[in-house]
Amino acid sequence: TIPPHELPDMAVAADFFADARIRMVDSQIRPNKVTDPRILHAMRTLPREQFLPQPLTPLAYADEDVPLGGGRVLMEPMVLARLLQAAAPLPGEVALVVAAGTGYGAAVLAACGPRVTALEEDAALVERARATLAEQAPGVAVVSGPLAQGWAASGPYDLILIEGAVREIPAAIAQQLRMERGRLVGVIAPGDGTSQAVLAEVTPAGLRASPVFDCATPLLPSLIPAPAFVF
Repeated sequence: TIPPHELPDMAVAADFFADARIRMVDSQIRPNKVTDPRILHAMRTLPREQFLPQPLTPLAYADEDVPLGGGRVLMEPMVLARLLQAAAPLPGEVALVVAAGTGYGAAVLAACGPRVTALEEDAALVERARATLAEQAPGVAVVSGPLAQGWAASGPYDLILIEGAVREIPAAIAQQLRMERGRLVGVIAPGDGTSQAVLAEVTPAGLRASPVFDCATPLLPSLIPAPAFVF
């Protein structure tokens, strides 16, 4: 039971975060061409602060990536929202989130209707994702394994979100997309100082990636290719 003298502070915090969610959507998301009502509603209602360790909750609604340690981040809200809008998720589709972190992106995607599997390899992030998603998006299945291998057991997928930047899309992940209608969204950072959000679609000739918008998203450390040995 919560001691009565703590209730006012908790009420103030709840009001603060509720207001911050509305301001995030109105100042960061909607002005950046996000119009999908499902995404807007999810980001207005999901308590993003609960997907962060307590010391980081004041940063929950900042228009930037929030460091989670080990080179991992909670993706900037605008980038996540635009990626999901580009993916055009449909109710009943099967979706995979690679590098799901603490689970916020998976929760927003699940609110749009797909059946979501959230893949994470960091043990601490998996633990927080499981705890938070059990309350906020209980339909999301959280699994643990190497990011580069994807999660074939629940595939093939209509939609894959890679929640972080990569030099190139790992082949094992691309192969888990459903033929004909499968698509993938993520950020490609080729190493020349530029990075672009892309929408990649399965075609008879393979995966075809089209740029959607420019962004600056940190690389996922475990998906950075090892330097090639040169004689």
